[in-house]
Formats: sequence, C-alpha cells, structure tokens
Amino acid sequence: MSKLTYLATDEGWVYLTVVIDLYSRRVIGWSMAERMTTELVCAALRMAIFQRKRPINVIVHSDGGSQYCSHVYRELLEKHQLIDSMSAKGNCYDNACAESFFHLFKVEAIHGEHFATRDNLKQTVFEYLEVDYNRTRLYAANDYQSPVKFEIATKRNLAS
Repeated sequence: MSKLTYLATDEGWVYLTVVIDLYSRRVIGWSMAERMTTELVCAALRMAIFQRKRPINVIVHSDGGSQYCSHVYRELLEKHQLIDSMSAKGNCYDNACAESFFHLFKVEAIHGEHFATRDNLKQTVFEYLEVDYNRTRLYAANDYQSPVKFEIATKRNLAS
C-alpha cells in the first residue's frame, strides 16, 4: 500500500511517500523530497522492492494521484512483475491503512513540533519510521508486536 503526504518546515514543504506491507504493517519503502514528483514515489517503490528481495506478483496498491498514474511508475511495476491496484476516485477507504498510518505518524511525530529546516524534519521522519514505528510500535493485529518482531516471529522477515 502506497501513499503520499506533505509536511511543513520554515524552509517550505517536504513530501513523504511510504510503501506499507499489509501483512505486518511494516514501512518497507519510503522517500522524501522538496517536490511531489514521480521520482519520489518510484524511489519509495524501489526501496520496497529491494527490502523484499525483488518479489513478483505482489499487489501494490496506491491512491489515484498523478505520480502513481505516470508512465514511469507503471513501467517500474511492470519491470518488477508487480500487480498495480489503485483506489477508486474519491474513496479514501480504499487506502485506509495508509490513511491511518499517516494520521498516526502526524500525531506521534509531527503534531506540536516545529521544524526550522527540512533536514530537521527529515531526521525526525527517519527516526520515526526506522526506529519507533517499524521496531517498537506494537499492533494488536501483530499479537502486540512491532512490525519487525512480528515478521521475525512468523518467519516472514524477508530483509532486516
């Protein structure tokens, strides 16, 4: 599941996209940039492909944003034999897991914080995704384990 959001700093916007594995809720790919481009979403997808050791026939769901509809993104999916799935127009429930993730992320890491620079924000995002969320945040659906621990416990940890 893939989605894009924007975050404010005194220097301007930072756009963040994530790819979430629905099995464990682990963020397996993510990317940040100053512009909302196709390359932003492609970078997150490439990270996810690498993290999961180049799986094939996996469904990759996204919203219907222009970045996800682009020829370059769709070619990347096809090149890696991934199955494209896209939310229906105006239906936020189609991507509910990603919407929920971004709400949680903004409440736990962003709300009430002031970011003078993009670099400050990027450091906070990195720490949240790679340390707090993936390795320590507990989920009832994961038997009250973090996404990483759940994957290890269920022997689905395809890449650390």
